[in-house]
Amino acid sequence: MRLNEVITENGSGGQHLLVRIIECQELPLISGQNCDPYATVSLVGPARSDQKKTKVKKKTSNPHFEETFFFEVTRSSSYSKKSHFQVEEEDIEKLELKVDLWNNESLAQDVFLGETRVPVKILRTDHIHKAWYLLQPKGNGSKSKSDDLGSLRLKLTYIEDTVLPSACYTPLCNLLLKSPDVKPISASAAHILGDIYRERYEAVLPVVRLLLHHNRFVPFVSAVVALELDNTQEANTIFRGNSLATRCIDDMMKIVGKNYLAVTLKPVIDEICESNKTCEIDPVKLKEGDNVEVNKENLQGYVQKVFSSITQSSSTCPPLMCDVFRSLRHLASKRFQADPHVQYSAVSSFVFLRFFAVAVLSPHSFQLRSHHPDPEISRTLTLISKTIQTLGSWGSLSKKMSSFKETYMYDFFKSFQEDKCIERVKKFLDEISSNVSKESSGLEDAVVLKEGEVQKRAQGRKRLGKKNFKKRWLRVTNRELSYHKHKGKEALCIINVKNIQAVEKLDESAFNRKNMFQVVHSEKPLYVQAGNCVEASEWLDVLGQVICCNEGRLANFHASNYSAGAWQCCKNQNNNAPGCKPCTITVLANLQLDIDCDRETERIFSLLSSNDTKLQDMEDACASMAVYQGPQREQEECSKFTIQEPKETFQTLKQLRNVMEELQRQHNIRNDTTAQYGSLDNPIVGKPS
Repeated sequence: MRLNEVITENGSGGQHLLVRIIECQELPLISGQNCDPYATVSLVGPARSDQKKTKVKKKTSNPHFEETFFFEVTRSSSYSKKSHFQVEEEDIEKLELKVDLWNNESLAQDVFLGETRVPVKILRTDHIHKAWYLLQPKGNGSKSKSDDLGSLRLKLTYIEDTVLPSACYTPLCNLLLKSPDVKPISASAAHILGDIYRERYEAVLPVVRLLLHHNRFVPFVSAVVALELDNTQEANTIFRGNSLATRCIDDMMKIVGKNYLAVTLKPVIDEICESNKTCEIDPVKLKEGDNVEVNKENLQGYVQKVFSSITQSSSTCPPLMCDVFRSLRHLASKRFQADPHVQYSAVSSFVFLRFFAVAVLSPHSFQLRSHHPDPEISRTLTLISKTIQTLGSWGSLSKKMSSFKETYMYDFFKSFQEDKCIERVKKFLDEISSNVSKESSGLEDAVVLKEGEVQKRAQGRKRLGKKNFKKRWLRVTNRELSYHKHKGKEALCIINVKNIQAVEKLDESAFNRKNMFQVVHSEKPLYVQAGNCVEASEWLDVLGQVICCNEGRLANFHASNYSAGAWQCCKNQNNNAPGCKPCTITVLANLQLDIDCDRETERIFSLLSSNDTKLQDMEDACASMAVYQGPQREQEECSKFTIQEPKETFQTLKQLRNVMEELQRQHNIRNDTTAQYGSLDNPIVGKPS
């Protein structure tokens, strides 16, 4: 940025402000892709707002603009030249340069990326000003207008995490990822973090995200759940509190189940919010002119739609959630073997009470609606949420209707056929949490999901010739996968979908053919070639949904075939060797977890560092318990933590200490910078003083 002295057409003196936009670095990704950035440059003052715009740079997070703009800086008529480049104080104090960064959207509104503001008065001391600036939120530093709208008291906490290179986080990350294998689980690093941050719900989130990214969440949460169940005395009180297990599963469902919620609930939530029918059934809250019977009918219609959407959604429930629910069911049944209902209440307490009911109650918090609903809609959603909680709770449905606190809810529930609702809930819970076949007795339940002509490789053949591939009619239902010589003919082979362990793409090099996929089951793999890439993708999606809750799904697969005495993908000569590549059908095809492991590990490091006192208290408690074998004298101090094996826990704490000290040393090295203020290594944050 520079001021140039110019002579205008009438011979008077003036100045041009020269602004050169050079480059940006590390702009955020938009929907996982590099953005299409451009900048708007504005000279803002009391009576002016001149704006200019750079060209759009395609698909880059580090755009090089190298564009120059000129703005005329006016002077008052009383101006007299004092020095060659001195700027008139009255004007310069009021001018500000504002640079906004935007992502160009061809079919939607452009996305704001950030802004920076530079007062022109900075040129009083610098003839030329050139510096790096950190982009700020919109309107940063601007003063708010005073209106008579009341006051709001806020408490804001700003936490800054400086993310180091990935190699710095490897020791801490490995220690956390080892947590599922530590015996007992209470001695693991991840459990220790949750233990010292019992009162802070958000402290568990970075651990959950890290474990999810590395496919270590299910074994960890299963161990934590088992520990909690061991300390639970009655089956009807399981998972009631805000424990580490419930916090982990809640966070997992919010991350993994985001798209599942959108597919299941968004259409009916939109209908409820946009139709705006009155559903109040509490006589105390009825407005003048309301008809309680009409309202009850409206509410019942909405509840039936939400309930049906949920109980018919098992095929789209993310496999990871199914794995967790299956573990919950198994562990709860094992702990309370005499209670036949606990296998259902263990799962429904999460999927209904903590997932669907909460999303109905607060759809804007789950991105199902863009804004908080108005009071009347919010009341309708509250009534629906309460009803869904009750319908989804197997324990509640096994009780008498008189257990309801409100009389109007008792009357409302008379309209539901209790036995049928219980049957639908049980069927849904079976489908997402057990090995029970998803079909009921009756041929009408066998639904054809996809069928079509394919090329199938003959199983067991060793040669790679064309004769080994034959046209077959492939058909998949919710029960079985079969292939036939022609459409309508008897099946040549039938594979029960419960026995399918993986459905994956096959490398083109395997048989020198494109658009191939494999169905891995208890016998030899079935190799199939689809007609085109779209067809292949559809087969993979449909089969992936069908097997998503199969307990025997593989974690790894072979991307090629076994021939000439070895797997062609990894050259392993053992025909029974486990796969060499992670399976992709472990999450829904449209589920993308955007997780930055370095950032999550840094957040965990900051949390541990800020609670060093509790870590020391835990070390002292372990030492006391390990040395003193008699009755616990410092019971109050030890009860703050879950310590089953003091020696194992103490060892983990020491390992945490070591990796934290090394990380802190790395931070100290990078904080000791002598970089010039305004350089890339030390950019200006906000306005310069």
